Amino acid sequence: MMKILLFLFLTASIIAQEVPFSRGVNLSGWLQTSSPYQIHFSKYTKEDFENIKSLGCDVIRLPIRLNDMTTGAPDYELDPLFVYFLDKIVEWAEEVDIHLILDNHTFDVDIPTSPDIGDVLVPVWRNVADRYKNSYSKIYYEILNEPHGIDDAIWGEIQGEVIDAIREVDTTHYIVVGPAGWNSFHNLQYMPEYEDDKLIYTFHFYDPFLFTHQGASWTDPSLEPIGGVPFPYNANNMPECPPSLLGTWVEGELQNYQNSGTTLNVVQLILKAVQFGNQRNVPLFCGEFGVYIPESNNVDRVYWYEKVKDYFENYNIAWTTWDYQGGFGLFEKGTNELFNYDLNVPLLEALDLNVPPQFEYVQTPDSTNILLYEDYFGSAISFNGYGPEGLNLYNSDSPKFGEFAISWTGGAQYSSLRMDFTRDKDLSYLLDNNFFFDMWVKGDSPGAKMDIRFLDTDTEYPADHPWRMGFTLDESYVSWDNEWQKVTVPLWEFEEKGAWENGWFEPAGLFDWSAIDLIEIVAEHHAFDGMTFMFDNIRIVDETTLSISDNEEKPETFSLEQNYPNPFNPVTTISFSIENGENYNLVLYNTLGEKVVVLRENIIGGGTIKHTLNAAKYNLSSGVYFYALEGEGMRIVRKMSYLK
Repeated sequence: MMKILLFLFLTASIIAQEVPFSRGVNLSGWLQTSSPYQIHFSKYTKEDFENIKSLGCDVIRLPIRLNDMTTGAPDYELDPLFVYFLDKIVEWAEEVDIHLILDNHTFDVDIPTSPDIGDVLVPVWRNVADRYKNSYSKIYYEILNEPHGIDDAIWGEIQGEVIDAIREVDTTHYIVVGPAGWNSFHNLQYMPEYEDDKLIYTFHFYDPFLFTHQGASWTDPSLEPIGGVPFPYNANNMPECPPSLLGTWVEGELQNYQNSGTTLNVVQLILKAVQFGNQRNVPLFCGEFGVYIPESNNVDRVYWYEKVKDYFENYNIAWTTWDYQGGFGLFEKGTNELFNYDLNVPLLEALDLNVPPQFEYVQTPDSTNILLYEDYFGSAISFNGYGPEGLNLYNSDSPKFGEFAISWTGGAQYSSLRMDFTRDKDLSYLLDNNFFFDMWVKGDSPGAKMDIRFLDTDTEYPADHPWRMGFTLDESYVSWDNEWQKVTVPLWEFEEKGAWENGWFEPAGLFDWSAIDLIEIVAEHHAFDGMTFMFDNIRIVDETTLSISDNEEKPETFSLEQNYPNPFNPVTTISFSIENGENYNLVLYNTLGEKVVVLRENIIGGGTIKHTLNAAKYNLSSGVYFYALEGEGMRIVRKMSYLK
């Protein structure tokens, strides 16, 4: 076997034409939505681009459902929200200095490519090229991912029309072209000889398919019942054909795997692409290759990547793995896919990528502000709404701040806007140190109610459930008069609400602030039929941040000092300062968030004020209390202790 492989290496010519980049990854599952309004933009950030480059990658392939990012027929103009996102991504790529392939991934495995697809692709790509013709020099236009079910000649002609349309407006950027038949290397030979001299020819490689796609659900038939297929072939480790797949191509492939599941077969198949590149004297790029993680053995998986990578680089073929995170990704199975903790080190080594130091993840309490939404969700937060009809995460119609706000029109009872932390949060320190849930909200329906709540992590223990800590937002707190209002709720004002897990569980004092899974805004009390609400600048912040409010009508100075002495008995002094404001109140609360007494009412600003609190006057019991300075959309809370 080794002699045969050596012979193939020595006799096959290295492709003379070079691609401007060499190795990289796909950022899948980001812009592959059916509308720009469904994009979770903060899934990836500029930091991810920097991390990817630090691995030794010089290119990112960006799959986009590009046809769906437009206004539709007949002109297919680019949607302004999509342009807003893509401009930022291109800007990140330029700042990081990494090549970026705009891959039109408008693709459905079950739907053949239409012979009329040119009616879409021509205007779509003309509009993209017109937008970015004078932009970053290291972006590339990939016309269409994996065209299939369409005649090679028809696809070749359509692709030529798209090339011409792009060149009408952009003669600078490279174009990535590929064959029909799912971008198969078998179909490269059927591509026309295009005259354009700035083309890169792409193909995909997933052979042997039974190995690379074992456990996959989207194949026909499903390969979910298949697992443990080795690479290379090993008779002692071969799985039996599942009964549900008897009589299908899978049974035949299992029987033939001793031939297809070898390194010799892999290199012979790659040489089909090499032969095409040499005959045409064109640069080659493998846009996708990889092995699905769930049912594959990691040692075999790593070995396959190493061999395929070696063959590509031996023949001067650039490559991007499918994918960075996800089912084919560079991270260990079953992890949170954190760059500094979860990378699959043997896989990186097999791909000859840099291996950054990896650490064991130890959860520590959060100690700083947490941004949940500001134009889009904060990093490490995913949106996971439950039945959120009429939800728009990027409403540009009169946001309170920035470019966008969240709007919610209609919605069944119990539907929710969920902000799910990628990894659980420990908010115990924030609770103990007087942090707040803080947001701007407006609504048009007097009498409406909604709940804001934290859910903790549901562990494997039978007695544990996803316990809730909630706060009801109603007209005692805001006026639903269709005007923006600030909502600031100390974490200690949230109350335990029980849990739902295939049935209702009453509060049991088991909520865990150190293991928070998600935060949600819920139509808990009634449906939102005919109602519209908007939300902006959602965050968890400390009192210092609150004192520097985002209310444009804020007083110049607004502060509340720690009482002195503290603890006290029975007298303490509270100092606060207000300038250019009026109608402020100084209020004392107990640990349940219940108002004990209004200490000062209708305060008019004018400098520093000192208030003396005598606990005996109000017959206070020993314990912890909170005092708040509140008014005009501003609120600061501090904690005090009375030792009787």
